[in-house]
Amino acid sequence: MTSRNFRDYLMPADAHRIALARGVDVHTYGERMLATDKAQKLKAHWQAMLDETFRGITRNGEVQPHLYSLQDEGFAVEIAAAAARALLHTLAPEVQKAACYPIDAKQWRAWYNPEIPFNDYGVRLEETSTATRAAFLELLRSCTSDRGFTKVQQLMDANHFLGELYDLTNIMNRWSFHFMLFGEPSATQPWGWSIYGHHVAFCCFIVGRQLVIAPTFMGVEPNVIARGDDSDCVLFTEEEQRGLALMQSLSPQQQARATVYQQMEDPLMPAERFNFADQRHLGGAFQDNRVIPLEGVCAAEFDASQRARLMETIGVFLDFLPDGPRQARLKQIEQHLASTWWSWIGGCGDDDVFYYRIQSPVVLLEFDHHSGMWLTNKEPARFHIHTITRIPNGNDYGKALLMQYQK
Repeated sequence: MTSRNFRDYLMPADAHRIALARGVDVHTYGERMLATDKAQKLKAHWQAMLDETFRGITRNGEVQPHLYSLQDEGFAVEIAAAAARALLHTLAPEVQKAACYPIDAKQWRAWYNPEIPFNDYGVRLEETSTATRAAFLELLRSCTSDRGFTKVQQLMDANHFLGELYDLTNIMNRWSFHFMLFGEPSATQPWGWSIYGHHVAFCCFIVGRQLVIAPTFMGVEPNVIARGDDSDCVLFTEEEQRGLALMQSLSPQQQARATVYQQMEDPLMPAERFNFADQRHLGGAFQDNRVIPLEGVCAAEFDASQRARLMETIGVFLDFLPDGPRQARLKQIEQHLASTWWSWIGGCGDDDVFYYRIQSPVVLLEFDHHSGMWLTNKEPARFHIHTITRIPNGNDYGKALLMQYQK
């Protein structure tokens, strides 16, 4: 059985992967890691998906129309636009040029999760000034709830903590993320921004007083920051506990139908159902057009208590949104609750590891316990967690709203 203590799975100091990263900048490290055939194949596969025309994630290959509309959600756009302009003013002209893209640029979709730099879009925050980093935090604050602002900062710090564990903060630190700005910050015109890198991808689209944050990728390995000071915390406990509580509230018959696979790496899984980069996730990086059939149990048969648990779980995933956009988003999701499906992989005992997915016409949420990447556990463990949020049927990156605006 896998230990619950991540320190039991730290790589030895002379591990080959650590040696490749020791004492070099991130670009040299990337060249070394991308020299492998496995990495080159993954990069080529991702590029092929990026080159596809965006349609959006669907359940059957057909985009369901009339799901999204332009509206006033009460988002404080003036504050966000001012924060974005202030950030731009900290950048030299050539750096501004590197950071900025048209509103419909395909680079929206270029995010990835590994610490390896698979592309060089935008600017790396670690290569910017203290003033730029402070301005970025103000932009982040203007587009998130208090909990969301804290959560993203904790994820960035968790990346730094992992770097500290191996003395590799040259590769993994709290600023080792790409930043891009799309369009021109405005109170009325569409614009947005994104960051992405190891365990954080956050894509924010803004049009007037409406805000879309999707896709997001948020993860941790390990799921604790444990320096013995005020920064110490445990991450993703609510997503883990609420998902498990909902699964345990189902009847044995419902649990059996919700469980798509009994084992986390089940021999019954088809080849496309598991891969080394995403493991059980279906909505990972570059999967913008993936067809994801509905699986498990439909929430239409949940009782009132179970539906409440489901909405509470969804609410935890979306707690990064400011009040107005969050209320609008939850209302939209609740309107489609009778078409929402709950699916599960793994066991549902108190100590089990698991994956679950919540999927409807307007939301796709995934939670997964992973096996080791920077830790050596060969089996999934509760100290390595990945989560994904997406908006199916064409509104990832706010694209459905952008199309309506441009008509």
